[in-house]
Amino acid sequence: MSDGVRLGVFYTIVRPEEKWILAAAESRGLGVVRIDDADVTFGLDRPDVEADVVLNRSVSHTRALYATRCFAHYGIPTVNSPDVVELAGDKVLASLRLAERGVPTPKTVVALSPEAAMKALERVGYPAVLKPAVGSWGRLMAKVSSPEEAEQILEHKSALPSPVHSVFYVQEFVAKPDRDLRVFVVGTEAVAGMYRRSSDWRTNAARGGTTEPLPLTPELRELSLKAAEAMGGGVLAVDLMESPTGLVVHEVNPTPEFKALTAVSGADIAGAIVDYTVGVARR
Repeated sequence: MSDGVRLGVFYTIVRPEEKWILAAAESRGLGVVRIDDADVTFGLDRPDVEADVVLNRSVSHTRALYATRCFAHYGIPTVNSPDVVELAGDKVLASLRLAERGVPTPKTVVALSPEAAMKALERVGYPAVLKPAVGSWGRLMAKVSSPEEAEQILEHKSALPSPVHSVFYVQEFVAKPDRDLRVFVVGTEAVAGMYRRSSDWRTNAARGGTTEPLPLTPELRELSLKAAEAMGGGVLAVDLMESPTGLVVHEVNPTPEFKALTAVSGADIAGAIVDYTVGVARR
């Protein structure tokens, strides 16, 4: 039963995931308010947004962060919360929190200048991976195999206009199989998982990686839930790799896509998200 809960969906574009979310909301008798992130404006006083809770589905980390902060200012709870969006959406902040909570992660060093980035690469060892602090779908990531290659990539990144490229996130290149693991967490439940395989070192489904069902072992569930809890909990995709010393968590996505995971697992992920979001509204 909906109990009159009005669900706001804050979105950029209506993809299959958003269509499934809207269908799940309709099947539960929920009132739905669509909030286009390109059209909405936020004043200091509460706007005329007739929603009891807002589900963030914006593809922009910046838009999601400021919007969830504004909704919180108006007293409207969001999924995920602004603190979770900020923490999990920034790889530097996320890595620090995972380390603080004892979640195994790849060796990572952060530098604030190209010169320091070269030192960071030497510290991590070649090959290494350079990532933007904020970003998804494997974009603007680079596998660096030598100091000469690193200098060229760092010169290019330094010329990019966005301030985010002045922060250099350096991570060890994990010698893993040709796959990584994604576990979708909703609240306190690990809902589904999948392997993502690719001949490329980046295995993102958005880059053409193939998917396979992933059995959720007790170890995998425990580690994924621990990583999600470290971020603050909510609706999160935990990405893991099989390193030579065991499972490591390399990213936690606060606004995850789930089209590929739904197809490979058959799980009702959209329904789980809607039910959790309604639960947040009732707290």
